[in-house]
Amino acid sequence: MSEQIKIWLVGNTGLRNPNRIQEGFSVYANSPFVGNLRDENEVAFMNFLNEKGIIQNEDGKDESGSHARKWRLMFARNGFIYPQVKKKDGTQEDLGALDDITPFGRSFLKADTYPAVQECYLRAMSVEQFPMPDGKQYFSPLRWLLAIMLELEKRTGSSELSRIEFALWGHTTNPSYDLNEVVDNILDLRERRVAAPAKRPFDKKEIAERGKNYDKKADNFLDYSDMNMRYLRISGVLQRKGRGLIIVPTKHVLAEKLAKTTASAEPIIEQYKLLCNGAPLPTDNLEVAKSLLDDLIKQMKERHILFDISDLPLNTPAEINIARQRLENILAQTDEIQYANDQCNQWEEIRDYMTLLIKGGGKLVYDEDNAIEVPKDETPAYLEWTLWRAALAIDHMVNKPYEVRGFKLDSDFMPVSAAGGGKGDLYCEFSDFTILTEVTMSTSSRQEAMEGEPVRRHVSDAVLKYDKPVYGMFIAVRIDTNTAETFRHGVWYAKGDVKQRLDIVPLTLAQFQKYFVAMFEANKAAPEKLRDLILKCESRRDILEAPAWKQYIDTTVSEKVLEFGDGTKIRNLAKEVIIPPGAVVRHAVFGEGQVVGVIANFPEKNQTEVQLPYLRALPDEVSYCPDGKTLFHERFGEGKIAAFMIVFPNHIMNLCYPSAFEKAPILIE
Repeated sequence: MSEQIKIWLVGNTGLRNPNRIQEGFSVYANSPFVGNLRDENEVAFMNFLNEKGIIQNEDGKDESGSHARKWRLMFARNGFIYPQVKKKDGTQEDLGALDDITPFGRSFLKADTYPAVQECYLRAMSVEQFPMPDGKQYFSPLRWLLAIMLELEKRTGSSELSRIEFALWGHTTNPSYDLNEVVDNILDLRERRVAAPAKRPFDKKEIAERGKNYDKKADNFLDYSDMNMRYLRISGVLQRKGRGLIIVPTKHVLAEKLAKTTASAEPIIEQYKLLCNGAPLPTDNLEVAKSLLDDLIKQMKERHILFDISDLPLNTPAEINIARQRLENILAQTDEIQYANDQCNQWEEIRDYMTLLIKGGGKLVYDEDNAIEVPKDETPAYLEWTLWRAALAIDHMVNKPYEVRGFKLDSDFMPVSAAGGGKGDLYCEFSDFTILTEVTMSTSSRQEAMEGEPVRRHVSDAVLKYDKPVYGMFIAVRIDTNTAETFRHGVWYAKGDVKQRLDIVPLTLAQFQKYFVAMFEANKAAPEKLRDLILKCESRRDILEAPAWKQYIDTTVSEKVLEFGDGTKIRNLAKEVIIPPGAVVRHAVFGEGQVVGVIANFPEKNQTEVQLPYLRALPDEVSYCPDGKTLFHERFGEGKIAAFMIVFPNHIMNLCYPSAFEKAPILIE
């Protein structure tokens, strides 16, 4: 096997996430560029993708339209648009108008569930359109890789293929290689690697050795591996195993049928026709469909998973596949519940994902076989996913994990994309209350414009839906002060002009991470602890302006974290009395009264007993400091509250603060 190595690419390094393709293709299908995606239109289409939020062409860095060419390549590679036919292979007219949407592309646009999307990719990847070294035949990387993995399973009992094994003997080979020799090399590599004292130097040496027959950068072995494996997984037949791959157990029969190792001698234009019209799958055959369903039923019975398909006809391949998809959905939900139950043991990894998100993305390598990554262009989806995992780790929810989230997951429970609009991000329902969590990666001054209205509307809808208290958490890498000001008031008018005052607390991701970690380190993770934090943070929103409220929230998080450490209170919280503007006071002797003013001392300017109105708010030139007891006057400086002016039915009196309000005769509402 000394011939020159060529790495095949099922995806594109400029479009590493295949889950983004459908969204981009939907934009393309409704654009003026259908069938006109060449030359000057490349830059125009790239700008169009940027305008629609599909890509981020920051400051116009790409002026050549390379983004558009990468998207076009993936559309054509998967048969969603008609690819270009070379003259030696036939005429464009024999296939279809260049870059026009194909019948298969129309089917792809209609795929409204993740399994349906996976099936589209599976059909595309099953087509043999990659050239063999002889230049005459074509092969399917997916089929070839499945053949390798099934032979591995035959010899070892497991189809697992590690990242380094894929890098050196997966995407560097094709059906011109002898299958048994490829597997021999993989097992030899595996055995020597197990015996190696240090994995990183071993891998580096092996890559250098294999790279002697490769004329490009040796880094490509691993870089292309991560991208190729991600594309192969979207077929639904393969899933993640560590940093490598394994065949999905419920798709084993299908994998066996697909693992045709011989290359095809069919002309490429015939392969294109197959691709563009939707290639057949083994499951389109009645017997294969029935065999796959029977195997799935057997697996579910072995796992004691309840199901019922007695209401479904099973006479045609389509009907059988519908029944199988129902069972696969039940199985996926069962697996998700098990995944959710394990999240309390994964809190440290969840913490690490938060750290990567705070940095704006990146990778954390634990060792050569274990790493986590947040792609920089997928941070919104990963933020929702990470906070979902955090909620599952805290546990005790009465709704199912798949009812909590609004975003889609792949078969490895990784995020496919961020949730769509129209509803909140995470609905965590507990026995006595509900917490609605909204997240954003936005940190600019537009944060309030983008999030202020939707978040309040979603919390309002939840208040009307749930017959229990609803609390809102808004989590972002950075909280814009205008956003905090909007949530500080938290006012929303529901249908019929019903005024609601919503409980929404803005937290930075770093603050939430700090509290999340403290709960688990103290072994005190519980939803009630999260509710207590929310209530404490919002306790001073009426008396503090937005900058001071943000500071108070940060101080409160730090103090709450310290309480987890030794179980003691930072200060005597029981005696803290916060008096909001216009508060109603009930006195045992004088009856019901209302706060209308505050008396404060400002020693810096020798100002004593300055009277300030306090029926609706403090005057604009005066603001509360985060401690809730100190005032800051633009002219007089810092001062202390001495008393509050109360209007009773027959008396106007000043009650000393805080002493008078700590006594039993006083009740504040």
